[in-house]
Amino acid sequence: MTTYLFTHRDCLFHDTGTGHPERADRLRAVLHQLDPENFPTLVRREAPLASREQLALAHTQAHLDHLTARAPVAGIIDLDPDTKMSPGSQTAALYAAGAVVAAIDAVMETPQSSAFCAIRPPGHHAEANRAMGFCLYNNVAVGAYYARKKYGLERIAVVDFDVHHGNGTQAIFERDPGMFYASTHQAPFYPGTGDASETGVGNIVNVPLAAGSGSRAFREAYDTVILPALEAFRPELVIISAGFDGHEKDPIGNHKLTGADYSWLTKKLMVLADKHASGRVVSALEGGYDLEGLADGSHAHVKALLRD
Repeated sequence: MTTYLFTHRDCLFHDTGTGHPERADRLRAVLHQLDPENFPTLVRREAPLASREQLALAHTQAHLDHLTARAPVAGIIDLDPDTKMSPGSQTAALYAAGAVVAAIDAVMETPQSSAFCAIRPPGHHAEANRAMGFCLYNNVAVGAYYARKKYGLERIAVVDFDVHHGNGTQAIFERDPGMFYASTHQAPFYPGTGDASETGVGNIVNVPLAAGSGSRAFREAYDTVILPALEAFRPELVIISAGFDGHEKDPIGNHKLTGADYSWLTKKLMVLADKHASGRVVSALEGGYDLEGLADGSHAHVKALLRD
């Protein structure tokens, strides 16, 4: 079993300004935790830039043109009250999406393999024609549609355990029966989507959880709702939106989860991928804003991807 780590140093150069929770130190904390001393068997790869053609698999041309036009040469601009762009943001976002594309190639070319993309900015709030919620491009949606186009996969699943609902991924997938999206998330909470009644064309599964619901409710949501739905879908590839802002230390979310919960779920998804997807799993970093919680969650998650 091979597990890849895809990242790029330029993801550090997306500057969101003083006091913004989605800061470069997040990625530094993850990479420090995943250093060769702690994870000597991780196969480390430098992410490539995503191409415009790849981004256009999930985004409109108008969105791509808009972000290119808005990219500043100096200072920091607001795309919305939460979402910033600096001179390094466009390149960082292209490497973030490119990491997921390259990870798809890696796991498709090596059965029984997995990959973790340590990237920023995150992506699951980005809609086809809109950047929002710290996100510029929807990294996992780009990767999913790339996997379909290049490898002819018919059933691709994204599982999102970020504390926020991935409204962008849902919106991009919701009319496409070959794409499956499942999410646990705190509710009511930003961005206000993700009700259990939102089912797309039968390919969307949302389990909103109350603030403070903790490990038991989180695990029950997967055991009784999401994993059975995934089993019925029989995905040929599993992609994970790995947000660690549900960790008990996180200052934004209130899921009260621990590294043990992320490890438990990752192992469950690996078993399902073994059964239906030749073990192929690609995970991409989303949220997580306490550095200790982020390090703990990512350590547990990647250790489970390695089957340690």
